[in-house]
Amino acid sequence: MSKITAVRARAVRVPLDQITYLSTRQIEAREYCLVEVETADGQVGIGFCYAGHTAAKLVAEAVRLLLAPVVIGQDSHRVEGIWREMYQEGLLHGRSGSVLRAISIIDVAIWDRNARAAGLPLYKYLGACHEGSVPAYASGGYYVDGKTPKMLGEELAGYVAAGFKAVKIKVGRGSVAEEHARIAAAREAIGPGIPLMLDANNAWADLETALGYMKVFEPYDPYWIEEPFSPDDIANHARLAGRTSIPVATGEIEVGRWRFKQLLEAGGAMILQTDAAVCGGITEFRRIAATADSYGVTMSPHWFHDLHIHLVASTPNARFVEFFPDNQVLNFRKLVGKQLEFRDGRLQLPTDPGLGFDFDRAAVDRFATEAWH
Repeated sequence: MSKITAVRARAVRVPLDQITYLSTRQIEAREYCLVEVETADGQVGIGFCYAGHTAAKLVAEAVRLLLAPVVIGQDSHRVEGIWREMYQEGLLHGRSGSVLRAISIIDVAIWDRNARAAGLPLYKYLGACHEGSVPAYASGGYYVDGKTPKMLGEELAGYVAAGFKAVKIKVGRGSVAEEHARIAAAREAIGPGIPLMLDANNAWADLETALGYMKVFEPYDPYWIEEPFSPDDIANHARLAGRTSIPVATGEIEVGRWRFKQLLEAGGAMILQTDAAVCGGITEFRRIAATADSYGVTMSPHWFHDLHIHLVASTPNARFVEFFPDNQVLNFRKLVGKQLEFRDGRLQLPTDPGLGFDFDRAAVDRFATEAWH
């Protein structure tokens, strides 16, 4: 009864309420690929990934044309074997990017289906480490036209007042002086005892420039500097890690255990932000986390708190869930029928089987750019 009988994909496009900026990019909308995996007993598991600002249909087509023929007819409990066969099928088409995201979301959907069929929340099906709740930080501090350092500080102070015990802001878009003003306002607003994460979103191309910003940032005791360089520039991540007191965090766009092993061997990160919807799914995330643990490196996965709450809860060396308090930036929240509960600095673990939520069908229909197929 656990034989996979159908794999369906759908691309959606969700506009942001207002144009928002990262260090080097402008965001007007986000596109997602959604997947359903159904088995002979009628049980359905869901998966999803962020597919960039355009072209989510590329990921959906990889699901339908490349991977669904491999998956249909398989026993859903044969997770490792299915993963290996999907990966082999995709070798000539892309060992990263859209194809790995397609593999990731099918893998997530299979795990979700199996946990639902077992009647267990996903984190318990995977093997729980935490009970009840997991720590989370508030992810915000984006660039918006007209947003001053004082307004940034007020935003972060609001998160702390709401109970968050750690916060994150974007950096790297402005000059050293402009970023100095922003981080100073942020630290003043939240006080000395709250961890302040900094996310550069691949802002810098060379070590000298990055070190100029680190010199200004260091007195404000950042918890980490995230994605200072391109994910392919492992060497500069390692050089920066050896030259600044700020821990380096990266890995949200990285894929596969092999690339993460290179990053770890180079000493390029103290915190990995592996995204299960990007790296190869839950199956590959667990391999990467175990490898990181052997290097004494912690996991604080990127994005999709609805998914990563389960992985943080079942991963011994995981530290934080990245939580988005509103649906302005992580507007995937508009597609979800049930939101996570946050209380006193922690996210409450779901009690429903599997991921613990389903897609909001009306919302998906409203934002879809194609039909389920």
